[in-house]
Amino acid sequence: MLMTPEEMGRADALAAESGIDSYALMVSAGRAVAACLLRCYPAAQRAVVLCGPGNNGGDGYVAARAFAETGMKVALFHLGDPARLSGDALRARQDCGMDSAGLDGFRPEQGDVIIDALFGAGLARPLSDEIAAVIARAEGLPVIAVDLPSGVSGLTGQVLGAAFTASHTVTFMAAKPGHYLLPGRAHCGRLEMFDIGIPRRILAEAAGDHHLNTPALWADSLPRAGADSHKFSRGHLGVFSGGASATGAARLAAMAGLKAGAGLVTIAAAPQAILVNAAHLTAIMLKRIEDVSALRDWIADKRLSAFVLGPGFGISAETRDFAETLIGRPLVLDADGLTAFAEQPEALFDRLEAAPETCVMTPHAGEFARLFPDLAEDSDLGKPEKALRAARRAHAVVLYKGADTVIASPDGRIAINANAPPWLATAGSGDVLSGTIGGLLAQGVPAFEAAAAGAWLHGEAGNRAGAGLTAEDLPTHLPSIHEIIDNGR
Repeated sequence: MLMTPEEMGRADALAAESGIDSYALMVSAGRAVAACLLRCYPAAQRAVVLCGPGNNGGDGYVAARAFAETGMKVALFHLGDPARLSGDALRARQDCGMDSAGLDGFRPEQGDVIIDALFGAGLARPLSDEIAAVIARAEGLPVIAVDLPSGVSGLTGQVLGAAFTASHTVTFMAAKPGHYLLPGRAHCGRLEMFDIGIPRRILAEAAGDHHLNTPALWADSLPRAGADSHKFSRGHLGVFSGGASATGAARLAAMAGLKAGAGLVTIAAAPQAILVNAAHLTAIMLKRIEDVSALRDWIADKRLSAFVLGPGFGISAETRDFAETLIGRPLVLDADGLTAFAEQPEALFDRLEAAPETCVMTPHAGEFARLFPDLAEDSDLGKPEKALRAARRAHAVVLYKGADTVIASPDGRIAINANAPPWLATAGSGDVLSGTIGGLLAQGVPAFEAAAAGAWLHGEAGNRAGAGLTAEDLPTHLPSIHEIIDNGR
């Protein structure tokens, strides 16, 4: 479960309305922060606790008191006027019973560990020069962030002027989108989650449509093979090849579709690409498709259950014609299949409106900017909001690729994928992703679930293949969907 800062605030309010002691929750949070420092930095000489003017600062005062109770040396600093504190934060400061100094009094010492309790996930404005100066002075010291490193937006992961780079981040009950979106993820260090006592029913009531992409989100949508299964019942995926000198991308996608569980995979190729493909194919079939008329004849066979168009296909009027012919059938549009509509994206979106959520679009940042230039340029929007607005405009599931891939559905669901290793950034990797999604679509997995599952399986394949992988390695390392089902993941 992911919760936006606004949703987490609502959960806090619902907890208080239900009779749960909000100060007891703060004490649990502050002590969890203290436990993190004591466990991770047993040789620390001094805990430097930086407290902000809200409840995040209240957690810091609780942590400071906990450190003092262990006999650790504590240096306590406050932002703003502590006399203006109210509610639980005021009580936490009073119970702390320690003197504090203004932030400008902070001077680092050898053996310091910083507790960043200035701002939590709800920060929506750039940090002041005063705080930026403190961040600069703390450079090189271990930092434990309370909820989220100060300066990182909990909603978008964007850095608001400056931000701490934490070694550990301690958050409570549910992670925020900013924990997993870049660049925020790079500022969080090791993320630790603590249950401080808010019932799950309250979290569920307050939560929205943001999710961390894990098998729990889509495993129930995966097909289960039965004793009577045969290759046609497992779906038939069609992948379109480029010309004679651009056939490799389609073969990568086709093999991934086969490994993802499709019963049959066929590469559709123009006459000049038939022999090149034939020389490299065994389990994957080959079909000659010379023009749109031949395509219409081929897809009249309803046993063809999904298609992948774009990898290596080329950018031309024919690309647009092929795409428009395929709309209405489960379809992955990637690479050239997207860029072909860069001059007139609305033509694609208008066609998709008649067949909503049958298409998965998989743009990287450059392709996204070609199709949705206004969204790409809007610095006020985070990646999830950009992907969601794009999905609603296009009437398609949008998988916005990157190190922090986001999958969005027109119905409002958003999944943030966080399991992909950096060595997936290699030529052909995206073709494997498209084929994996296509293989799932061919088996009847709905578009959003197929896109989310494909992204996770792709990341897991990268982890299993290891550093130094090439795209050719990825299909052989894809986990089988039956492994996911059998493991209950």
